[in-house]
Amino acid sequence: MARAQGKVASRARRKKIIARAKGFQGRSKNNFRLAKQRSEKAMQYAYRDRRVRKRNFRSLWIQRINAGARLSGLTYSQFMNGLNKAGIDLDRKVLSDLAVSEPLSFKSLVEQAQTALSK
Repeated sequence: MARAQGKVASRARRKKIIARAKGFQGRSKNNFRLAKQRSEKAMQYAYRDRRVRKRNFRSLWIQRINAGARLSGLTYSQFMNGLNKAGIDLDRKVLSDLAVSEPLSFKSLVEQAQTALSK
């Protein structure tokens, strides 16, 4: 009996990696060895950057909250401390959205934080 060579499976494996490398530059998109290396590296970057994206958004939210709080005369840390003392439990994403889209609502939160700080 003839030996099975697995050509169909090998071709499918290679096609999957070449398809993953679509959009890469140079030989990296059609040379199997390079496509395999580049796509593995790309997947490492993707894994890492899914976590980095969360850090970047948190940093952006903090900057927006700080800018909104400073318009009313508080720093970010004072504002967050005042919110904690006032018992207001909103996350940074919601606070930054309020600071950008609804400044009057955010200003009322800042005032509540100021009164909680002064007590």
